[in-house]
Amino acid sequence: MAKDSLKGAARNWAGKWALITGASAGIGWALAQQLAAGGAHLVLTARRADRLQKLTKELASQYKVQVEVFTSDLIRPEAPEEIHAFTTRKGIDVELLVNNAGFGAFGYAHEIPAARIMEMIQVNCSAVAHLTRLYLPAMVERRHGDILIVSSIAAYQPVPFNSAYAATKAFDLLFAEGIAEEVRPFGVRVCALCPGSTSTEFAEVAQQPARLFRVAETSEKVARVGLAALAKGKSRVVSGAMNLLMMESQRLAPRSLVVKMAAKMMHPSNS
Repeated sequence: MAKDSLKGAARNWAGKWALITGASAGIGWALAQQLAAGGAHLVLTARRADRLQKLTKELASQYKVQVEVFTSDLIRPEAPEEIHAFTTRKGIDVELLVNNAGFGAFGYAHEIPAARIMEMIQVNCSAVAHLTRLYLPAMVERRHGDILIVSSIAAYQPVPFNSAYAATKAFDLLFAEGIAEEVRPFGVRVCALCPGSTSTEFAEVAQQPARLFRVAETSEKVARVGLAALAKGKSRVVSGAMNLLMMESQRLAPRSLVVKMAAKMMHPSNS
């Protein structure tokens, strides 16, 4: 993908409103910066109000765009409705919805607290589906709009010791690809962004070994790839040539072998 196309993709939303969940760090922060640089107005939502305020001041000052902040924790089932009510009160037509918020939990499934797994499903799956359902009707009615759902390369296979996380990201991928075909005739674009290891806070939150992130892409690179793919009307994109090669090559191997190899790589006892 040409470097210029990566830089220019964000300009597709110049003068329009984009809503980004999980905007206080990582890929969400990078998406906010790139969209603001392209002239988009932003609604930023996340749990950490202090980080959102810092990002808001930075973007409003540097790019002269409008930025609204709504502090929200998507672990709460009512959060999507509250976010939608906020943009409705403000009279904001969300042209681009970015379902970016998500987290993982690393380890044996029987040792991870049950509440943590349920919270992960709520944030990674239920909130994604709920927000999409809330904002999609207006996009269909006006015959234009875009949705970017951040999935993962973990969506393509079972991942032992990250089993629940991989399953949630598989939901995101299939949900995005299916809806993309449903709404394409209405002028609405939907894309699943599937990054691999990325330099974010994900590993720390998931308590995942640092060895799994020795070769990681930057959040900025992943964000550019996602916006460029969405602008081109793709329903999914894998960020990183090596990640794409790995995803394609595993199709040639027996599924049982792929899972066993993943288990060996991910095992908590490995140094």
